[in-house]
Amino acid sequence: MVVYLHELLDKRIASGVPLEHEDIEAATIEGAVQRLRPKRMTVTAVLASLIPILWESGIGSDVKPIAAPIVGGMITSTIHVLILVPVFFAVMKERALRAGTLSIKTGAE
Repeated sequence: MVVYLHELLDKRIASGVPLEHEDIEAATIEGAVQRLRPKRMTVTAVLASLIPILWESGIGSDVKPIAAPIVGGMITSTIHVLILVPVFFAVMKERALRAGTLSIKTGAE
């Protein structure tokens, strides 16, 4: 997610037009939207395969202790990646813009 967010913000910085709050917000939204479908597809596939295990109570139900944390982790990672990462990214970049330290991120960092 962060790679996509940086990529789109770097394009806006490289255009030479002075950045404003709206530019950072637009780049963040656009980057997050690009990662929305792949993340949703991954989470859906994992949940569709593991949730039935949580309801079973026969042969094979001994893997519930393994499946439960994975289901919880998929749910929390979805919230983290799709909501928290873009919000924190935008806040940090806007702070850098106000401080005058916002620049293109190089691959070496």
